Amino acid sequence: MWRWRIRQRGRGRPMKPRFIHYLRPHPPMIPISYGRIPPPPPHIKPIEMTPDEYEAYILIYYEGLSQEEAALKMGVSRGTLWRSLDSARKKIAEMLATGRPIIVRMY
Repeated sequence: MWRWRIRQRGRGRPMKPRFIHYLRPHPPMIPISYGRIPPPPPHIKPIEMTPDEYEAYILIYYEGLSQEEAALKMGVSRGTLWRSLDSARKKIAEMLATGRPIIVRMY
């Protein structure tokens, strides 16, 4: 299904539509600590991941596509896919390091 990005106010070009396959509501992802890191307190703000970041991460690491193939499937350039993938990796690393939950933001 085509999803239009919400245009942020301010300067810049309007966002192009992206094709998102894996956009569906699901509970927040919380790392299991096994006693090493205590669970996060309820007042800790969760990490928000955009659908573009989630889709890029799934296509590359779960489906095993190359960046060129994943970019064609999403309808974006390889550079745009790389930026989304880099941001997703940083957010997942932050989740694992701090124990904060990740929420995939819906449009």
